[in-house]
Amino acid sequence: MVDALDELDREISDCRRCPRLVAWREEVAVTKRAAFRDEEYWGRPVPGFGPHRAPIAILGLAPAAHGGNRTGRMFTGDRSGDVLFAAMHRAGLANQPTSTSRDDGLTLIGTRIFSAVRCAPPDNKPTPQERDTCAPFLHRELREIAPDLRVVIALGAFAWAAFWPALRAVYGVAPARKVPFGHGTLWQAERAPALLGCYHVSQQNTFTGRLTPGMLDEVLARAKQLAGAPI
Repeated sequence: MVDALDELDREISDCRRCPRLVAWREEVAVTKRAAFRDEEYWGRPVPGFGPHRAPIAILGLAPAAHGGNRTGRMFTGDRSGDVLFAAMHRAGLANQPTSTSRDDGLTLIGTRIFSAVRCAPPDNKPTPQERDTCAPFLHRELREIAPDLRVVIALGAFAWAAFWPALRAVYGVAPARKVPFGHGTLWQAERAPALLGCYHVSQQNTFTGRLTPGMLDEVLARAKQLAGAPI
């Protein structure tokens, strides 16, 4: 019997619905960055990563052009991933602090990672139409992990905004009024996972000190607390 999440991952990897994103991801995979000129780029949409039964989910914006778009795994092979996986290792949510390739031995513990948009976008900026075209993948992934999911960490305002339509589609729940994104902001409701905001682990945030390792540690510790069960 084919696992529903495995089937979804295959569908995501084969998607060609957004012409601009298809053209960009494939161009990057051919032109490459000089440091990776001898590597074969993934150059396709990037599926979710992590256990199929996870109480914590981390929702990102989209794969990086020379990170996930190169390696085929979210936050793998770039500076953002260096920061994120080091923090997850400190929190007991990953078996090692680094992530360089799909076969590097990294295992996530009680946590699944996915993104609002599955293809690397030019300038890290998907269009609203591209976000909405990709949304059914997010909705399906949430439905599959819903029985165990207790908290979603939204990395940045884009992921935060993408969560609300998914919440309505999957859980039939919506906040009474708009909830602004903020680092450490928490939204909770019955019959739905909690949503916890965190500044994105981009170099722009980590290099400037807007997001420090301590701040990220606090968010992950809070997520573990909200998840309830030992991880």
